[in-house]
Amino acid sequence: MTELAPAEAKVVEAVAKRLFIDGRWVDAVDGGTFEVVDPSTGGTLCSVADATPADGRAALDAAVAAQAGWAATAPRQRADVLMAAFDLLHQRVDELALLMTLEMGKPLAEARGEIAYAAEFFRHFAAEAVRIDGGYQTAPAGNARFLITRQPVGPCLLITPWNFPMAMGTRKLGPALAAGCTSVIKPAHQTPLSMLALMEILVEAGLPNGVVNCVTAMDAGGVMEPLIRSGLARKLSFTGSTRVGKVLLEQCADKVLRTSLELGGNAPFIVFEDADLDEAVDGAIAAKMRNMGEACTAANRIYVHESVLGDFGERLAAKMAALTVGRGTEDGVTVGPLIDEAGLAKVESLVTDAVARGATVLTGGEVAPGNGYFYPPTVLTGVPRDAAMAGQEIFGPVAPLTPFGSEAEVIAAANDTEYGLVAYVFTNDLRRALRVAEAIDTGMVGLNQGVVSNPAAPFGGVKQSGLGREGGSVGIDEFLETKYIGIAMTR
Repeated sequence: MTELAPAEAKVVEAVAKRLFIDGRWVDAVDGGTFEVVDPSTGGTLCSVADATPADGRAALDAAVAAQAGWAATAPRQRADVLMAAFDLLHQRVDELALLMTLEMGKPLAEARGEIAYAAEFFRHFAAEAVRIDGGYQTAPAGNARFLITRQPVGPCLLITPWNFPMAMGTRKLGPALAAGCTSVIKPAHQTPLSMLALMEILVEAGLPNGVVNCVTAMDAGGVMEPLIRSGLARKLSFTGSTRVGKVLLEQCADKVLRTSLELGGNAPFIVFEDADLDEAVDGAIAAKMRNMGEACTAANRIYVHESVLGDFGERLAAKMAALTVGRGTEDGVTVGPLIDEAGLAKVESLVTDAVARGATVLTGGEVAPGNGYFYPPTVLTGVPRDAAMAGQEIFGPVAPLTPFGSEAEVIAAANDTEYGLVAYVFTNDLRRALRVAEAIDTGMVGLNQGVVSNPAAPFGGVKQSGLGREGGSVGIDEFLETKYIGIAMTR
């Protein structure tokens, strides 16, 4: 067990550790549990209920039973629940941030930022709930009228990742609740506590029984696949790896479920010779080091024009070296641990491969002895394009720099991937900025900025980075069906 300070022990003890089904906290039917690990020590924080397929089915049955009532609830009432939850998240930001830091590792300042970000999805979709529109028009022949309405898609299955354990939940629950959909949500087994705490907040906000149900499980596939294939759910929303997303997409095809998939990324970060280098370095830190690099939006391939590669590399290495690594609860820490031993081993392997292929280490690159899954902020320069890290997500605090010579060359390199989530472009040439932004095959582009995520903007990718969009005014569309009613006007 991890030894916790009194304040830490208090927040862990306070959160419910059972399944949340039909408005009640219940144990798994077989009484099973699994351990939640503190990645800063490798020790156990606590144990939570380990759902069985039967528990999953009970949760979906509850969502199905609650669907008609929630769909019939006035949009303003649905919005009021979301706004009440928004307020509660802000009121409890300190304890929720501490809980997140303990189970996931990110520094407290980042965790507080995520709670605020998570809350904003509830506020954004509270506004969208009362703006669900439709239409009325005359048929071209004049003998009929077309009435267009939009209705909730129905019970949803929501699967969230470990890297943003609160925000990825609210990004899915916000539009689902606003649209009038019930749901079963399954958080990642590494970080279940934040989502369980959110269930308590939703209850206090006035959410009716059965509208949201939460199952925690080690065997995600064993619990969720029967729900996908049951025919009772009408939509799946998943954030995670492309590999798992493909499996889920195949399963959804059996019952033709609506799907939203936010999958892997391999983000190019491009610095042209005319860029403001201080601005570009700050943007690279933001795009690379958010969440210790464990983000699908993280800058994964940093292309720097050959004329400024040396200067940029020196400035970036100096700033990366100045970051403080440690347990996220400690004062002054800016880089926490990676999520688990497998994540740490992957980062070590990718760095070793790049160096073996000719890359040079400017800072970092070696794991310090001790407990926990820590990796130092690392900058590599001269990373060849055949390095393993050029083709897969690093998911760690490693910035690989690769030189380029021309605009056409770097666009081709940026697009040479099956992924297409986000790209970052730094240049002071307006025409070039627009040319490159239009030419890069991604769902999002950050121009002279290293952060693109915003609840009011549509988030999502192309190619194997996913299907659909979350956030923005289009985010609620993923949870609505369009119905056309034809009205004859002649006898």
